[in-house]
Amino acid sequence: MIQFNEEAMRQYQAILKRYPEKRPALIPVLILAQKEFGWISQEVAEYVGSLMGYPASDVLSVATFYTMLRKKPVGKYHMEICRNVSCWLMGTYPCVDEIKRRLGVEAEEITEDGKFSWNLTECLGSCGTAPAMQVGDRYYENLTPESVGEIIEKLAND
Repeated sequence: MIQFNEEAMRQYQAILKRYPEKRPALIPVLILAQKEFGWISQEVAEYVGSLMGYPASDVLSVATFYTMLRKKPVGKYHMEICRNVSCWLMGTYPCVDEIKRRLGVEAEEITEDGKFSWNLTECLGSCGTAPAMQVGDRYYENLTPESVGEIIEKLAND
Protein backbone atom coordinates (compact mmCIF):
# COMPACT_ATOMS: atom_id res chain seq x y z
CA MET A 1 0.00 0.00 0.00
CA ILE A 2 1.37 3.38 -0.96
CA GLN A 3 1.17 6.41 1.28
CA PHE A 4 2.66 9.88 1.54
CA ASN A 5 5.89 10.17 3.45
CA GLU A 6 5.88 12.50 6.48
CA GLU A 7 6.86 15.61 4.53
CA ALA A 8 4.30 14.99 1.80
CA MET A 9 1.62 14.43 4.46
CA ARG A 10 2.52 17.80 6.00
CA GLN A 11 2.21 19.37 2.57
CA TYR A 12 -1.13 17.62 2.06
CA GLN A 13 -2.45 19.06 5.34
CA ALA A 14 -1.19 22.52 4.37
CA ILE A 15 -2.98 22.29 1.02
CA LEU A 16 -6.26 21.38 2.71
CA LYS A 17 -5.98 24.40 5.01
CA ARG A 18 -5.96 26.73 2.00
CA TYR A 19 -9.45 25.69 0.90
CA PRO A 20 -12.84 25.87 2.65
CA GLU A 21 -13.77 22.45 1.17
CA LYS A 22 -11.72 19.48 0.02
CA ARG A 23 -12.96 19.42 -3.60
CA PRO A 24 -10.98 22.49 -4.79
CA ALA A 25 -7.85 21.00 -3.18
CA LEU A 26 -7.95 17.93 -5.42
CA ILE A 27 -5.71 19.28 -8.19
CA PRO A 28 -2.96 20.53 -5.83
CA VAL A 29 -3.17 17.21 -3.98
CA LEU A 30 -2.84 15.30 -7.26
CA ILE A 31 0.20 17.41 -8.17
CA LEU A 32 1.69 16.54 -4.78
CA ALA A 33 0.88 12.86 -5.33
CA GLN A 34 2.53 12.97 -8.76
CA LYS A 35 5.68 14.44 -7.22
CA GLU A 36 5.63 11.75 -4.54
CA PHE A 37 4.78 8.71 -6.67
CA GLY A 38 5.81 9.76 -10.20
CA TRP A 39 2.42 9.42 -11.87
CA ILE A 40 -1.28 9.01 -11.13
CA SER A 41 -1.85 5.26 -11.21
CA GLN A 42 -5.03 3.48 -10.18
CA GLU A 43 -3.39 2.82 -6.80
CA VAL A 44 -2.51 6.51 -6.36
CA ALA A 45 -6.06 7.53 -7.32
CA GLU A 46 -7.45 5.11 -4.74
CA TYR A 47 -5.09 6.46 -2.08
CA VAL A 48 -5.89 10.12 -2.82
CA GLY A 49 -9.58 9.27 -2.96
CA SER A 50 -9.43 7.57 0.42
CA LEU A 51 -7.65 10.58 1.93
CA MET A 52 -10.14 13.04 0.52
CA GLY A 53 -13.33 11.00 0.72
CA TYR A 54 -13.90 10.55 -3.02
CA PRO A 55 -14.14 7.45 -5.18
CA ALA A 56 -11.05 6.67 -7.24
CA SER A 57 -13.15 7.16 -10.37
CA ASP A 58 -13.70 10.83 -9.45
CA VAL A 59 -9.99 11.29 -8.83
CA LEU A 60 -9.09 9.64 -12.13
CA SER A 61 -11.64 11.72 -14.03
CA VAL A 62 -9.89 14.88 -12.82
CA ALA A 63 -6.44 13.44 -13.50
CA THR A 64 -7.47 12.42 -17.01
CA PHE A 65 -8.72 15.91 -17.87
CA TYR A 66 -5.47 17.74 -17.02
CA THR A 67 -2.47 17.04 -19.24
CA MET A 68 -0.05 18.13 -16.50
CA LEU A 69 -1.11 15.06 -14.51
CA ARG A 70 0.55 11.95 -15.89
CA LYS A 71 -1.41 8.73 -16.22
CA LYS A 72 1.58 6.54 -16.97
CA PRO A 73 5.23 6.41 -15.90
CA VAL A 74 7.75 8.82 -17.38
CA GLY A 75 11.53 9.03 -17.35
CA LYS A 76 13.51 10.67 -14.57
CA TYR A 77 13.74 13.70 -16.86
CA HIS A 78 10.40 14.19 -18.59
CA MET A 79 10.67 16.89 -21.25
CA GLU A 80 7.49 18.70 -22.23
CA ILE A 81 7.93 20.71 -25.40
CA CYS A 82 5.42 23.41 -26.25
CA ARG A 83 3.76 23.00 -29.63
CA ASN A 84 1.48 26.03 -29.59
CA VAL A 85 1.63 28.67 -32.30
CA SER A 86 4.52 30.85 -31.09
CA CYS A 87 6.73 27.88 -30.28
CA TRP A 88 5.77 26.09 -33.47
CA LEU A 89 6.62 29.16 -35.58
CA MET A 90 9.91 29.67 -33.75
CA GLY A 91 11.17 26.11 -34.20
CA THR A 92 9.65 23.50 -31.91
CA TYR A 93 9.79 20.76 -34.52
CA PRO A 94 13.53 21.02 -35.34
CA CYS A 95 14.05 20.77 -31.56
CA VAL A 96 11.80 17.71 -31.43
CA ASP A 97 13.83 16.15 -34.25
CA GLU A 98 16.97 16.65 -32.15
CA ILE A 99 15.32 15.09 -29.11
CA LYS A 100 14.29 12.04 -31.16
CA ARG A 101 17.77 11.76 -32.68
CA ARG A 102 19.55 11.99 -29.32
CA LEU A 103 17.21 9.85 -27.25
CA GLY A 104 16.05 7.34 -29.84
CA VAL A 105 12.48 7.33 -28.52
CA GLU A 106 9.19 8.72 -29.71
CA ALA A 107 6.78 10.83 -27.65
CA GLU A 108 5.44 9.05 -24.55
CA GLU A 109 8.25 6.44 -24.65
CA ILE A 110 10.98 6.08 -22.03
CA THR A 111 14.65 5.56 -22.85
CA GLU A 112 16.08 2.14 -21.94
CA ASP A 113 18.01 3.59 -18.99
CA GLY A 114 14.80 5.18 -17.64
CA LYS A 115 16.34 8.65 -17.67
CA PHE A 116 14.33 10.38 -20.38
CA SER A 117 10.87 10.68 -21.83
CA TRP A 118 9.21 13.50 -23.73
CA ASN A 119 5.97 14.73 -25.15
CA LEU A 120 4.49 17.71 -26.92
CA THR A 121 2.31 19.89 -24.73
CA GLU A 122 0.12 22.90 -25.06
CA CYS A 123 1.16 26.45 -24.18
CA LEU A 124 3.80 26.85 -21.49
CA GLY A 125 3.16 30.60 -21.36
CA SER A 126 6.50 31.54 -22.82
CA CYS A 127 5.44 32.94 -26.18
CA GLY A 128 7.93 35.82 -26.10
CA THR A 129 10.83 33.42 -25.60
CA ALA A 130 9.68 30.58 -27.84
CA PRO A 131 10.27 27.75 -28.31
CA ALA A 132 10.01 26.58 -24.71
CA MET A 133 10.35 23.31 -22.85
CA GLN A 134 9.68 22.28 -19.28
CA VAL A 135 11.67 19.55 -17.51
CA GLY A 136 10.27 18.97 -14.04
CA ASP A 137 9.98 22.41 -12.46
CA ARG A 138 12.55 24.00 -14.76
CA TYR A 139 11.79 26.01 -17.90
CA TYR A 140 14.08 26.32 -20.89
CA GLU A 141 13.42 29.04 -23.44
CA ASN A 142 14.74 30.32 -26.77
CA LEU A 143 15.49 26.74 -27.70
CA THR A 144 17.45 25.63 -30.72
CA PRO A 145 18.34 22.08 -31.72
CA GLU A 146 21.85 22.78 -30.42
CA SER A 147 20.65 24.05 -27.02
CA VAL A 148 18.29 21.08 -26.67
CA GLY A 149 21.23 18.78 -27.31
CA GLU A 150 23.25 20.57 -24.61
CA ILE A 151 20.36 20.27 -22.13
CA ILE A 152 20.06 16.54 -22.81
CA GLU A 153 23.81 16.08 -22.43
CA LYS A 154 23.84 17.94 -19.12
CA LEU A 155 20.89 15.95 -17.74
CA ALA A 156 22.40 12.68 -18.94
CA ASN A 157 25.54 13.42 -16.93
CA ASP A 158 23.68 14.22 -13.70
